[in-house]
Amino acid sequence: MRLLIISTLWFVTATAHAQSVKNISPASKPEDAGMSSERLSRIDKMVDEHLKNSWIPGAVVLIVRNGKIVYHKAYGYSNVENKIALKKDDIFRIASQTKAITSCAVMMLWEEGKFLLDDPISKYIPEFKNPTVLKTFNPADSSFTSEPAKNEITIRHLLTHSSGIDYAAIGSTEFKAIYAKAGVPSGIGNNDQVLAEKIKILAKLPLKHQPGEMWTYGLNTDVLGYLVEVLSGMSFDEFLRKRIFEPLGMKDTYFYLVPEKYQRLVALYESTSTGKVTKANSHAYDNVNPNYPATKGKYFSGGAGLSSTVEDYAKFLQLFLNKGEYNGVRLLSRKTVELIMTDQQLKSGQHFGLGFGLETPENDYQSPFSVGSFSWGGAFNTHYWGDPKERLIGLLFTNIYQSPYWSIGEKFKVLTYQAITD
Repeated sequence: MRLLIISTLWFVTATAHAQSVKNISPASKPEDAGMSSERLSRIDKMVDEHLKNSWIPGAVVLIVRNGKIVYHKAYGYSNVENKIALKKDDIFRIASQTKAITSCAVMMLWEEGKFLLDDPISKYIPEFKNPTVLKTFNPADSSFTSEPAKNEITIRHLLTHSSGIDYAAIGSTEFKAIYAKAGVPSGIGNNDQVLAEKIKILAKLPLKHQPGEMWTYGLNTDVLGYLVEVLSGMSFDEFLRKRIFEPLGMKDTYFYLVPEKYQRLVALYESTSTGKVTKANSHAYDNVNPNYPATKGKYFSGGAGLSSTVEDYAKFLQLFLNKGEYNGVRLLSRKTVELIMTDQQLKSGQHFGLGFGLETPENDYQSPFSVGSFSWGGAFNTHYWGDPKERLIGLLFTNIYQSPYWSIGEKFKVLTYQAITD
């Protein structure tokens, strides 16, 4: 009985603590949140090495533990040529980090009874009715043959990247060609196009494999962005702003920046053949302007379109550590967050929830993440994770196109966890 009482008191205390983080705020010192100042300084040495060797132009890092900011630094330049020092609140292209935000929006509508996860997407976007699967492909002219799929694409398939939809610009050779010929974009910088029009074209193109058969990273989340428009009656941009960004206090997250914030956009760089960085003045991905966030636009890509700051994105991650509540508002219920963080048991062995990559007992040997941690990243070498057990958030943002130094994110992960002292 005494053990039961102690366990119950511990659970109540732990639950109260987990719900106590209403807003992220600075720690007086890292030690107050169970982290070592001395050990955290190892991050400086690692980032400085990357700067010294011109592997990156600059980086911003942010570490939050127990709702307290224990480390927040900017290194290097936002513009190397003009020697403009990078600032902690500078704005980065976050590319695929958009996906988790889109998935959150979808699950908010699920909570409102707008759909069921295993509904066919064609119930809401009719163009997806009667999907087909690629049978043959002719590289000479990108023509193809296809055959009927055995079943329809569901919303769960889209959330878990198991629909069979591939990626434009970065996917397999066949589908890069098929999508390019049909005019379906990657979602990065396609400012003058319209999401609804392109998703309807995508719906009529073949799938890479049978829906639910395996994990294929693709334009699934762009489809979900359009689904949000269909179900809410709002543009996707407006939905995110009114339902997520404003309630959470994410004041610097946009598809297209307001003009007064253009100067805070970090310049995009790319790696040369020698591994050094140079300004990305040429077109990126599917021939888009690298400066796309600092222009006007109307294509709201749920898979890749947003730009943000480390602090804004930390607020979004804290929402999930808080089981759906942040800044005094609740966007999701505790049970919904638990479902989002449940491994969907994909046949390909990819450990993925409803919008995040997951740390599970099966892959826990690979990293210092605690089981239950969630993470992903962005194509321009941006990294994040949330660890519910350690009440820990880590973010490292750079902006490099096709960087060979993706391992900076893995090293940052190690250097964060080795600084935990409690």
